[in-house]
Amino acid sequence: MNTPPPSRPFAYLCLALSMSLVGSYVALSKPLAAVLPVLLLAWMRFGIGGIAMLHWLKKPANEPPLTPQTKRLLFLESFLGNFLFTICMIYGVSLTDAVSAGVTMAAIPAAVALMGWAFLGERVAPRTWMAVLCAVVGIALFSLSKPERAAHMEPALGAKNTANHAWWGQMLLLGAVVCEAAYTVIGKKLTGSLGPKRITSLINLWGFVLTTPFGLYLALDFPFASVGWGTWVLLLFYALAACMWTVWLWMTGLKAVPAAQGGVFSVMLPVSAAMVGVLFLGEALTGMQLVAFAIALASVLLATLPSRAALRVGRRGGNAS
Repeated sequence: MNTPPPSRPFAYLCLALSMSLVGSYVALSKPLAAVLPVLLLAWMRFGIGGIAMLHWLKKPANEPPLTPQTKRLLFLESFLGNFLFTICMIYGVSLTDAVSAGVTMAAIPAAVALMGWAFLGERVAPRTWMAVLCAVVGIALFSLSKPERAAHMEPALGAKNTANHAWWGQMLLLGAVVCEAAYTVIGKKLTGSLGPKRITSLINLWGFVLTTPFGLYLALDFPFASVGWGTWVLLLFYALAACMWTVWLWMTGLKAVPAAQGGVFSVMLPVSAAMVGVLFLGEALTGMQLVAFAIALASVLLATLPSRAALRVGRRGGNAS
């Protein structure tokens, strides 16, 4: 039999930590993208993560055999959530700008709620929809609160960003939204039959397989000797955080939380990225970012506070004991 789900408070903590860690390593890993080609970086990331998770690949004695459907879901989880998401996101930003990307990616919580309803049959409570709305507004405000980022990118992108290119960029970014939402919904489905560690290791293995042809090709001519030791240390942290820690935390949280509620926690990504910028990169919080903080906190509170019905059930249980 599969391991029992964690308590709701612990599941919420795991989801919040997962997205916070994603925001942290995204903010701190910018130097990696400046040194290593994206697909080579992805291949090395999956390779390092795979070595760290070799002991997680072993099938537990109490786990049922993988069905063909589960195998397909594991492949789709890695293909959509790791491989295709990365391509759509990187090339989408290159054809638009970071602000447009942030605003488009704000649709992720709503996309997760809709896909959870459509494919998992989850009933999304009105308060959860309010939390999703707050999450969308909060993420969009974070993206719009840094107009200087778009100003810095305009000279570099000016010749490239024709109307046609920008349109393709937005389509790619919407594709990234769908991929990320599918990652959450498929992950929720997988937690019904597999443990978080097993899911994390298997989708990482698929990620390594998918990126190996590109990684090997790029590695043949890459000057590895020119990479400084600081970059290697950062790569190690990035690989362990992106492939191991965040995925395990996310799958552990989804085991006890509906997909729509889990999607709300994506607001922690821009929040943590902004905090890393303030604490380590010398950036300052703007007034709009502070408003976005408040809206993001409201979305999480709306998604996690127990409903009146749950409180009544809890009081009845306490009185009966």
